[in-house]
Amino acid sequence: MIFNSIDFALFLPLVFSLYWLFNNNLRIQNIILLVSSYYFYASWDWRFLSLIIFSTLVDFYAGVCLSKYKSISLRKFILGLSIMLNLGLLGFFKYYNFFVEQFINAFTLLGQDVSVNSLNIILPVGISFYTFQSMSYTIDVYRKNIVNSPDLISFSSYVSFFPQLVAGPIERASQLLPQFSQKKYFNYTQSVNGMRQILWGLFKKMVIADNCAEIANVLFENPTQYSSTSLFLGAVFFAFQIYGDFSGYSDIAIGTARLFGFNLMKNFSTPYFSRDIAEFWRRWHISLSSWFRDYLYIPLGGSRVNLKKNIRNVFVVFLVSGLWHGANWTFIVWGAVHAIFFLPLLILKKNRTHLEITDKGRLFPSLSSLIGMATTFLITTMAWVFFRSKSIGEAVIYFKQMFSYKLFSFPQIVEETNVKICLVFLFVFISVEWLGRNHEFAIEKIDQYFGRAMRWAIYAFIIFLIGMYTPTQQIPFIYFQF
Repeated sequence: MIFNSIDFALFLPLVFSLYWLFNNNLRIQNIILLVSSYYFYASWDWRFLSLIIFSTLVDFYAGVCLSKYKSISLRKFILGLSIMLNLGLLGFFKYYNFFVEQFINAFTLLGQDVSVNSLNIILPVGISFYTFQSMSYTIDVYRKNIVNSPDLISFSSYVSFFPQLVAGPIERASQLLPQFSQKKYFNYTQSVNGMRQILWGLFKKMVIADNCAEIANVLFENPTQYSSTSLFLGAVFFAFQIYGDFSGYSDIAIGTARLFGFNLMKNFSTPYFSRDIAEFWRRWHISLSSWFRDYLYIPLGGSRVNLKKNIRNVFVVFLVSGLWHGANWTFIVWGAVHAIFFLPLLILKKNRTHLEITDKGRLFPSLSSLIGMATTFLITTMAWVFFRSKSIGEAVIYFKQMFSYKLFSFPQIVEETNVKICLVFLFVFISVEWLGRNHEFAIEKIDQYFGRAMRWAIYAFIIFLIGMYTPTQQIPFIYFQF
């Protein structure tokens, strides 16, 4: 079941109605959310539901034991066991065949033939997200940043909460878990805001991302058949595809959670308006970036160590972040590219220069901001080529073809797609995102600028665009594969 499906359009109102029917009974509400979340996930493949339940039980009882025992060595053992079991599941399903392949290749280079069987493993959808969310709870209980949850129903609902189960945001127990213990009261304003964010998320996904995908897919699958300029446009279209796709999912997830009285963390903050790579990573996939900061970068010493070790820590975080996205060298190279462009900022101590919203309060960007945004967007777009390619070889071919002598020639129009309409959509989308960059999402404060009639006209127009320009072939969310 995906957000932009008829199934979800029927599922959400039903769960919403049942949930608020029992607004005086918090436990029943949590049970409704838990059963609904398990059904939501089981609609993909019921067999993998056991993995979520297993991770939930492991970390719940790890939390109980960590709160019960005071021995440092025993608490370390409990934490280590929890992490090992969680990462063991993730490693097996996501990385087993990758490491087997690298093992065989290494011995082949040494002239040795090694026979190791690979397995036909199906990657459980969302395993990277709920594993990290569940695991962070145990770590925080071990660190005594939070107390353990005494309620298995609430904790299970936290791990499997369906709005953000499959692709985040990766919530912290300190922020989300207490909300399952707080009595909920239906809030009309919050629900309207949630519906508004859902609508904007659907527009991002179905109009922006999916139309960009049709163009990008053609160009990435046949790079030798198109001009350099066309391939450059293909990279740009993919940049907006992945942003519209992933941030669109996050908007729908956050908006859906609001319908049930929950507040999820902001996962994207107009990252393509960043003026350097450091700022980009403070605005892109915020829940994952902050997760690696708190549970990997800081434990390694963070910025409190000397420069050499700090550089090491940065590379470790970016490389692991790349590997988190998938079992392929393309993701590792993607992470390394970002690390390389981050290092000059770190060395020159300019990695925290841009902490405020870009040109806050200005209608148009300044020249320096415009140059910074263009440069950062170009870097991230080139890095996306590795992310999108199926292998390093494919990425090299794409770059070779793109940076040929025809780079400044007029781009070929991809006949199978409507490039001109897509460019118009992108112009409107970027403009709305720029005007709404100070808010939680672009059209959050639309009621402050327009009356009711105009607002409903805008909503109707967005719905019309979704219905009119959504590609006939349904395109799955990119981050479902992670």
